[in-house]
Amino acid sequence: MKDVLAAFRWRDLIDIALVALVVYRILVMFRGTRAAQMLIGLSCLVAGSLLARRLELYSTQWILDNFWSFWVIALVVLFQPELRRALARVGEGRLVASLLGASRAERAHVIDEIVDAAEALTARRIGALLVMERSAGLRQYAELGVAVDGLVSADLLVSVFLPYSPLHDGAVFVQGSRLVAAGCFLPLSRNLQIARSLGTRHRAALGISEETDAVAIAVSEETGRVTIAVGGHIETVRDLNALRDRLGELVGVPAPAPGGGLVRGVRRLLSRAPDSA
Repeated sequence: MKDVLAAFRWRDLIDIALVALVVYRILVMFRGTRAAQMLIGLSCLVAGSLLARRLELYSTQWILDNFWSFWVIALVVLFQPELRRALARVGEGRLVASLLGASRAERAHVIDEIVDAAEALTARRIGALLVMERSAGLRQYAELGVAVDGLVSADLLVSVFLPYSPLHDGAVFVQGSRLVAAGCFLPLSRNLQIARSLGTRHRAALGISEETDAVAIAVSEETGRVTIAVGGHIETVRDLNALRDRLGELVGVPAPAPGGGLVRGVRRLLSRAPDSA
């Protein structure tokens, strides 16, 4: 024991800490998803291979050994969504977001417009689904909808989701300060542990958050409740101020100073007031 402690270096401590951190992040990423069940299945295969070798079950050992000969390809196929999401998150960070995304003022303006749209939609019990792009690109999903490429505004968002609009059933994608596409179809969540009360719109919001780092905002047409899906989790916001604060936190916009909401409301009213003759 003393020999082992004497040979232990500070580099070994760093090595153990890094491995523990990677394993922890993998377990957190897989928790609550179908990948967790597949990890349990792979663990059973490992235990079976060790048991077959111990009991000298040559046929079983040969089958399992041949399986492990191409385990890398099997893991890539089985965990494709999780690996894609993990690789997409490598580029996350405030510096990358500031270089690739819109400026802080533009992001704050977009959040204000989204909150105003959510207020109008909830008051009229109109369902909606908005997706805000962050570091991971969403072009493959946006291409399934109708190109819009317009500046984000509350009026535009509300008009898209009106019941008689041909695009109201799909999702809209917000990239920077522009609404790039509408009427988009999103992958539904495959999480078996989510509540059955969640409808297709909320499952779609959860699905896009599982595969990318995007932020999805869903408005329920039955209850008028606003929820946020991010990182594979659903969050219910208590009011519109909480929605603004949470979106600002997710996209890197600081909370407004006291009285900022009043000033913003006055400016919005003045900008929308009709010109006098």
